[in-house]
Amino acid sequence: MIPREIVKNVRRIQITTTRLVTDVFAGEYRSIFKGSGIEFSEVREYLPGDDIRSIEWNVTARMGRPFVKEFVEEREMTVMLLLDMSGSSVFGSVARLKGQVAAELCSVLALSAITNKDKVGLIIFTDKIEKFIPPRKGASHVLRVIREALYFKPENKGTDIANALHYLDRVTNRRSVTFIISDFFDKDYKMALKVANKRHDVVAVTITDPLEMELPEAGLINLYDAETGQEFVVDTSSSRVREEYKKNAHVRFRKRQELFNEVKVDNVDIRTNLPYARSLVSFFKSRERRMRMR
Repeated sequence: MIPREIVKNVRRIQITTTRLVTDVFAGEYRSIFKGSGIEFSEVREYLPGDDIRSIEWNVTARMGRPFVKEFVEEREMTVMLLLDMSGSSVFGSVARLKGQVAAELCSVLALSAITNKDKVGLIIFTDKIEKFIPPRKGASHVLRVIREALYFKPENKGTDIANALHYLDRVTNRRSVTFIISDFFDKDYKMALKVANKRHDVVAVTITDPLEMELPEAGLINLYDAETGQEFVVDTSSSRVREEYKKNAHVRFRKRQELFNEVKVDNVDIRTNLPYARSLVSFFKSRERRMRMR
């Protein structure tokens, strides 16, 4: 039996994100993501100009005149959500934790998928695979995805993006649109990301808290690494310390962006202190423009 409070919160998130999907994302989502290929539609009589390679020889022989096979784009997609629930996801210096923002993003993307009659699946990972929900359609299924994204309690605290991508390859037998929702505090995932993007349409959704980019002037503060358990004392009254912290953060951010560009993975930059709807809409519109120019 699911506790009433959990059901209430899941419904609240569903109502909020459904309104967002309906009002803002529906058109953009349909226009920028394509199905996995083409599927057979029907056989019709040959018309001048038709490609002779599409002739259906069995029907042609039976009818005594040429017929061709007609195909249409397969619109149904599989959307896979790879949700990072490592220790750093429970950090937040503003209204919400990074993990809470990530869970809402999962809700928006999952609801966008079922609104478009697509299948949606979920992989929750840390430095191991914590939970796998196979892709399916339907309202009850997407509610389960939202519930797990909001309330699942992981066992581990580390991050292994490469392992999550390898697992994706093992459990999917067709091309999918794959959203990796993470702060990407990890190393050595470049090759796995590159390989995954050749098979799937991968989008990196990066979640960043403002305190991860810049320290306030607040005297001596204790910093705790939620993934390794290490603790540090930092003197934020020192302008040199604050400047060094900011510089390192921007270098890390730039290198991550360069990696995404190198392996040709689209990136949505989400900040916990800004409305994520704005960032998603901006991404959808810029991707739509790029697709029109191809």
